[in-house]
Amino acid sequence: MSPSEVVQRQLEAYNAQDLDAFCATYADDCVIYDLHGAATQSGAAAIRTRYAKTFADFPNNRAWVEHRMMLGDVVIDHEKGERSPEGPFFEALVIYTVKDGRIARVDFVK
Repeated sequence: MSPSEVVQRQLEAYNAQDLDAFCATYADDCVIYDLHGAATQSGAAAIRTRYAKTFADFPNNRAWVEHRMMLGDVVIDHEKGERSPEGPFFEALVIYTVKDGRIARVDFVK
């Protein structure tokens, strides 16, 4: 599976709020960062906890890709999303680094 396919599978699981499928796209030691900042989640358990809460708090949550770029193992998405059809809305650049078929690192630019 290409890095782009891994990231797309992650996005589809996110939109379906399928926590198990979503977490399966992440490496066990994946780290999520705010760009040039501290890690916000480190490891599979922390990622699962964060997104279990997100899915519980926002059952109509969804995101979509406005633009995707790829080079080697790096996928950069310009993502927009909504917590519900009425908002709030969000936007981010998300830099995914994929290793061995799973997301190894994520950097968020918000």
